[in-house]
Amino acid sequence: MEMGLSSSSVAVSIVFVIIITWVWKILNWVWFRPKSLENYLKKQGLGGNPYRFLYGDMKENMASLKKAKSSPIGFSEHIALRVTPLLHQVVNSYGKNSFIWVGPTPRVNIMNPEHIKDVFTKIHEFTRPRMNPQSRLLASGVAFHEGEKWNKHRKIINPAFHQEKLKLMLPQFYQSCKEMIEKWEKLISTKESYEVDVWPYLQNLACDVISRAAFGSNYEEGKMIFDNLKELARLIMQGFLSVYLPGWRFMPIKTNRRIKQIDREIQASLRSIIDKREKAMKAGEATNDDLLGILMESNLREIEENSMGLSIQEVMDECRLFYFAGQETTSVLLVWTMILLSKYPHWQEQARQEVLQVFGGKMPEFDGLNRLKVVTMILHEVLRLYPPVPVLSRSVDEDIRLDDVMLPAGVYVSLPTILIHQDPELWGDDASEFKPERFSGGIAKATKNQISFFPFGWGPRICIGQNFALAEAKMALAIILQHFTFELSPSYTHAPTTVITLRPEHGAQLILGKL
Repeated sequence: MEMGLSSSSVAVSIVFVIIITWVWKILNWVWFRPKSLENYLKKQGLGGNPYRFLYGDMKENMASLKKAKSSPIGFSEHIALRVTPLLHQVVNSYGKNSFIWVGPTPRVNIMNPEHIKDVFTKIHEFTRPRMNPQSRLLASGVAFHEGEKWNKHRKIINPAFHQEKLKLMLPQFYQSCKEMIEKWEKLISTKESYEVDVWPYLQNLACDVISRAAFGSNYEEGKMIFDNLKELARLIMQGFLSVYLPGWRFMPIKTNRRIKQIDREIQASLRSIIDKREKAMKAGEATNDDLLGILMESNLREIEENSMGLSIQEVMDECRLFYFAGQETTSVLLVWTMILLSKYPHWQEQARQEVLQVFGGKMPEFDGLNRLKVVTMILHEVLRLYPPVPVLSRSVDEDIRLDDVMLPAGVYVSLPTILIHQDPELWGDDASEFKPERFSGGIAKATKNQISFFPFGWGPRICIGQNFALAEAKMALAIILQHFTFELSPSYTHAPTTVITLRPEHGAQLILGKL
């Protein structure tokens, strides 16, 4: 009897200790550690809102976003007022040395060019933030790996983005652009001008280019993947605006069930594409002039030489990243370029004259694209004012010093591209104005050799696909300028918003005219 009571007492004690331990961990996560980090950061001279239990600044962020999105803005207004209103407010209130709360985690703003350089170059000290597991369903691959895994993926993928390989893909770029132009010509065939929302066309164009150049298929074959990725982006973006709770993704709620279903469909489509390519390679029928072919050839070579290639799942992850990042970056760059050239027609005409001088009415070729100085200046200025990703984040895994500020392990650092790109101290009093001429001497001269322009990141982990995106954007813009004039429609509403990338919330209604 006493033995039974003793065993029961021990069991109760163990359960009690486990409960107390978990309660302590939860309280430490949601209160004690955040308050300790808050005091530490404030002693370092950093300012921010007081920590609020569990949510931090998340509720205020959602409220400010809702208010900001209730109305459009003018072209002369800073887009951060609508896209990242809380960040804009915190920096205005507390200065550049400030932080905001993402739930119970503080995110320190880094806006000094020398500090930005440190963050981009010290890739082992400043790592990618631990992603919400559902976010990995949207885009995984090389952009999200660390250490040796990142080195391996980058080495295998690099050959796919060499300049010589891009030259081989240019005919696919042209074919996709030509098909979009033909659709616009049909719309305008019986009129001198026609109002078109160009945004969905540019999204479809970028999807088609990725399908052709990356996978050797057309847009229709890959349409399901793109549609699913769009819906997945919308569902996951909703999660970014709330506090992430461990284990929440396993709850059998409607959103989680839909996310899992989308993931299964994307996986099946990608596996089908890769399986077809593997069979073709074994039969000696496959080509290696698209991104997937080059990637699989490079991977096979790495396996034969070092037995260290990518698994099928890793290849699928890289394909998903090709699909998502390739489409998103180029489509938003093109849509903001067309909007701004509609707003500033003299720059549109300068770009058109340059394109006609270099190519006439012929298909743009690779070397000619590299000679488009005015077009390049315009694209850089668009990327400065409308960076695809408004804020970049990194995680601090161990205490590290940036000049006189010590950043403790466990905080995030934020590189607010949207603010840095328009900082008057770095770019002058005209920082918020559209002035492509500031890039007439190149990026280094425009930035005075400071790290103040990084639409594709910077340093060892700079976006591997930036040359692909810029080549595609130059090709598309050149062909559009060869065929049409365009101006803003009275129905256009200037309403930048973020759904993973920076895009026009209500579309891009332009009036296309025959040239």
